[in-house]
Amino acid sequence: MPQKFYSTKSPGQFVDLKEAVLRSLPPDNGLYMPEYIEPLSAVFWGKWRGLSLPEIGFEVAKAIFRDSIPEDQLEKIVHQSINFPAPLVTVKQQEHILELFHGPSLAFKDFGARFMARLMGWLTREDEGLLTVLVATSGDTGGAVASAFHKVPGTRVVILYPKGKVSELQEKQLTALGGNITSLEVDGTFDDCQRLVKSVFLQREMAERLNLTSANSINISRLVPQSFYYFEAAKRLPQDVKPSFVIPSGNFGNLTAGLLAEKLGLEVERFVAATNRNDVVPAYLREGEYRPRPSVATISNAMDVGAPSNFARMENIFGDEWESMKARVAGFSYDDQMTRETIRRIRAETGYTLDPHGAVGWLAAEEWRKSNSEAHTVVLETAHPAKFLDVMEEELGEGAVAIPKRLRCLVDLEKVAIPMAPDEEVFAEWLQSLGQ
Repeated sequence: MPQKFYSTKSPGQFVDLKEAVLRSLPPDNGLYMPEYIEPLSAVFWGKWRGLSLPEIGFEVAKAIFRDSIPEDQLEKIVHQSINFPAPLVTVKQQEHILELFHGPSLAFKDFGARFMARLMGWLTREDEGLLTVLVATSGDTGGAVASAFHKVPGTRVVILYPKGKVSELQEKQLTALGGNITSLEVDGTFDDCQRLVKSVFLQREMAERLNLTSANSINISRLVPQSFYYFEAAKRLPQDVKPSFVIPSGNFGNLTAGLLAEKLGLEVERFVAATNRNDVVPAYLREGEYRPRPSVATISNAMDVGAPSNFARMENIFGDEWESMKARVAGFSYDDQMTRETIRRIRAETGYTLDPHGAVGWLAAEEWRKSNSEAHTVVLETAHPAKFLDVMEEELGEGAVAIPKRLRCLVDLEKVAIPMAPDEEVFAEWLQSLGQ
């Protein structure tokens, strides 16, 4: 039976996979969740350590989507999307890094964006008209989506990013491709960008007329492939070890994907949410009260989120019970000074280069081990350090981080971006002009 999806705000109302993926946001402003998430079969667990990452991905996607896609097509989508590795690096004894930056845009968002692009292509294979993909980014999402959808027939991509709050090379990834990629430089924060995107999806007539879809982690199809690499990391540890996953977190899609993996049967000791000064979720875990607030800018800019969308899914998974979430998820936060010191210290101690997001994760892993000394921590390293070259060179010296060819070729390209006020009516008017 095909999987159905419900809104976190309306659990009794269901849509099919195509509606959930292409419309992205339910009319009630909730988030879509799969009706059934059942543990993977004994057959899978009998062979999973011998499977490749794409093979694991196929089994996981099949379990979540059920019969919504023919198996041969789903297998093709997964194998074409996940054609790069996710190495687990042991930096110190029981202290591991899961490198998720080996895809085309050098960020973990490649897993979700490439999978989503191919899934949307299959879902719209018989449709007429142009699919308009909207994405708000605090840094890495936009680059991954631009890379995944660039020159894909039948699509146009509109990327909203906060002016002056992404690194120079990240901005080039958003603004220099041209073609079917349009970038809007919003005079505000990531939260403003996210608000603008959500606002037009709630205008259902316009959303349907323009055939809008979202590539943010509000879209359930982004989270499914992000769950794949939790299995990949766990299978590389000794068989008697349950990993503690430490996740640098902003919009909390990555952590939610880990919770999906756990619901599918993956044994996890604990999830640790690591944030910068935007510590809304760690504060909730401490105090039991969720208080979103405007984000503040930091050097780990992809985590500069003050109202994380996926908190709604986290609440849904734990039945809106603070104690239940607190029992499975720990939370810590750190400022820029501590992040910078950690980049320098770990490079000096181990030779390993952490980017500003991975450094926040490393700090949280160290703090978690203070009271859990036997833990095997796995820090998700979400982006290549070269994407934050100004910070890395300030801390480690000029030339300390090699720039991969994929980034180096962008340096001299022209930035092309349209200025945009953080105003919902202005954005809606601009978007409607695309359909004229």
